[in-house]
Amino acid sequence: MRRCTVVMCLAAAALVGALCVGQAIAQEAPPPPGEQRGREGGMPRTPEEWRQRMEEFRQRAADQMRERLGASEDEWKVLQPRIEKVTQLMRQSRGGFGAFMGRGGRGRGPGDERRPEGQTEREQSDVEMKTEALRSLLEDETSSPASIKAALDALRKARQKAQDELALARKELREVVTARQEAQFVLMGLLD
Repeated sequence: MRRCTVVMCLAAAALVGALCVGQAIAQEAPPPPGEQRGREGGMPRTPEEWRQRMEEFRQRAADQMRERLGASEDEWKVLQPRIEKVTQLMRQSRGGFGAFMGRGGRGRGPGDERRPEGQTEREQSDVEMKTEALRSLLEDETSSPASIKAALDALRKARQKAQDELALARKELREVVTARQEAQFVLMGLLD
């Protein structure tokens, strides 16, 4: 009886061991760390992969916005260019992302963004150029107060012009939306 129990325990242990080994072998080995990049879920490696990823992101965002607004195909054809114009002018009026940050470890300004190899820098808005000019003057200890004042005035004028263009674009968008869509745009921050 005792011998039979030992044999049964050994057989059960062998069976459990075989099942564990079989399951471990059946699992797919993970790719080496560098192999995940540039594939689904990983970081894109080439400029073309970056462009494709950004286009996919834009398309998903547009689809989600269209769904949230409940816009038909025909409505979307009218809304989309106006939405893009408002979005672009909002970015320009702020001076781009990170415009309030400085350089040298304090943050990256519009011209300091890291880009994948081979990707070209987008064209800067007037506000971004004036911001960069003022920032350069402030970094130069020999800049005169008059030149700083002139650059500051130029930046303020560029910002005001961008704000005026944004107000007009928002008005044009507001003219073609329903009350429900307008409320959605206000919640999204595209309309005031």
